[in-house]
Amino acid sequence: MRFLLAAALFATPAMATDYIVVQSTTSTANSGLYDAILPEYAKTSDTQVRVVAVGTGQALRNARNCDGDVLLVHAKAAEQAFVSEGYGVARHDLMYNDFVLVGPAEDPADTQGLGIHDALAAIAAVRAPFVSRGDDSGTHKKERALWADTDTDPTDDSGRWYRETGSGMGATLNIATGMGAYTLTDRATWIAFANKGDTRILSEGDEALFNQYGIILVNPAKCPSVKADTAQDFIDWMLSPTGQSAIAAHTRDGEQLFFPNAE
Repeated sequence: MRFLLAAALFATPAMATDYIVVQSTTSTANSGLYDAILPEYAKTSDTQVRVVAVGTGQALRNARNCDGDVLLVHAKAAEQAFVSEGYGVARHDLMYNDFVLVGPAEDPADTQGLGIHDALAAIAAVRAPFVSRGDDSGTHKKERALWADTDTDPTDDSGRWYRETGSGMGATLNIATGMGAYTLTDRATWIAFANKGDTRILSEGDEALFNQYGIILVNPAKCPSVKADTAQDFIDWMLSPTGQSAIAAHTRDGEQLFFPNAE
């Protein structure tokens, strides 16, 4: 029997007669994407879309446990492994944005304008406070990969200048702003975040900060409960010109949050 973990839950209108479950990353939910696009999908389908918004790592675990029909996350290597292990039918590029390093305006590590690897190295060198999600989310996976490229393992100083929250992006941003600390966030969540205070973007635009999202049908051969036909209909719509246009039209304060790039 399916269960929904404690998480943000978004759905298309309640008059829908059938439903599918999308296991999704929190950034798409925190940014308001589903609030914007699911009503558009409801114009073409009577299937309700229920979104469980958790970190990418948890979304992948949920889908492996057959708790979902569709996976929409942002950790390409992990997504490809999910498919190669037989849990997903096929992976499709859906959309992208980028990650940014944010931190206090006084910028004690002098990271302003540096490439992301140099910025992280500067933070470690002066042991400036850095807040990590520490939750195996897509953002956390990216952060760990970036630290690895600097030949630094900040977890050696976990609990000192390097703090791991085990929480979602919004909560982690609140902690970082409260501490006057640096953190890595996806741009969409940052734009939507209302408690910025004097925290600002300090490193951006580096190609290493590219953030690709993928969409996958959970394999009904592994999970007989998967509603393959209705789930595939949703995926097809997301990848279609109509769905891609709906994604592109979602803005916050005049800024586009996601850039569709389905093949």
